[in-house]
Amino acid sequence: MGLKANMYDPIDGTKTYKATFIAPGLFEQSHHLCEIQNALIYYMEYPDEMHDLIKYLTDWELKLAETICQYLKPDAIFHHDDWGGERSTFMSVPMFEDFFIEPYKQIYGYYHDHGVELIIHHSDSYAATLVPYMIEMGIDIWQGVLNTNDVPALVKKYGGQISFMGGINNGIVDVPGWKPDEVRAYVEQMCRDCGPLYFIPGMTAGGPGSSFGVYDTVTAEINRMSDIMFNRE
Repeated sequence: MGLKANMYDPIDGTKTYKATFIAPGLFEQSHHLCEIQNALIYYMEYPDEMHDLIKYLTDWELKLAETICQYLKPDAIFHHDDWGGERSTFMSVPMFEDFFIEPYKQIYGYYHDHGVELIIHHSDSYAATLVPYMIEMGIDIWQGVLNTNDVPALVKKYGGQISFMGGINNGIVDVPGWKPDEVRAYVEQMCRDCGPLYFIPGMTAGGPGSSFGVYDTVTAEINRMSDIMFNRE
């Protein structure tokens, strides 16, 4: 790879996690190559060929993982692959299991086996039906979990096996004409409903910033609730 210096060298690893961002994931890469409507049709009509494509993409990701772990040595990876829309997954659970469980177990298993402590998988979508498979894959944190997933119920059922990050739906708070008191009430309710364990409140889009300027207000409200729920001085 020819890296002359590790970009993480200046980072104090005792105070922050060194993380690498990886996108797109296997599903998104497949529909980037095929176009999403065609890809979903191909998964049904040409499963053998799509299995071959997923294997090719998996082999590519494993080569990428090898290079990342050799040169960057991150503590965490932030891996992007949206698996659904707001209210449903893009494919049935059996189809998802058939195409993606073993490939992701290979990829995330490699990272865990080579010094990566946390696998953070971003999917700002409905994916509640896939949580058992996320755990099997080795995902530590599902980032981007929308409120349409019934986040409190997921935390109660699966907390301790996986953690959930998100809950503050961009489609609800990051809108024209948003009001601070409404954002405050929404953030507080989500935090209280989910509790202090296995839930990390945050906006669901997956990165800092917002379309209509609400990000700093949401962050301030999350900090306020952290002070309350963790009794921080």
